Amino acid sequence: MNFRLKTSSYAADKLKQLHSTTNLTPNILARMAISLSLQQEGVPPEPKSGADGLEFNRNTLTGEYDYLFHTLIAQHTNRPVADEEYFPALFNAHLDRGIRLLAGEYQHAGNHDKFLRNLMHL
Repeated sequence: MNFRLKTSSYAADKLKQLHSTTNLTPNILARMAISLSLQQEGVPPEPKSGADGLEFNRNTLTGEYDYLFHTLIAQHTNRPVADEEYFPALFNAHLDRGIRLLAGEYQHAGNHDKFLRNLMHL
């Protein structure tokens, strides 16, 4: 079982930018990103881990909600998902797509308060 995940370079850069502008920690931003990705149709492609990507421990990203994230991702794929496929592969794919969506939401909002208000209405 793999308990480590390395993000793409793009995801690392966007997480750092969003962290500095929102003061939300990368693990909270990652959970928000996964939630946004799961609202989209289709399974996203697995990103290439970047040499300068961020490395996360599974427990840091999912915490006590690991089973919930696993179930939501399996439900999204509409089939059972083995633990080895769920983390890091599918989780990282949803993370990468979700970070792109999250960064777009922040860019559209323009500031921290409007960003959070907009996310509550998605």
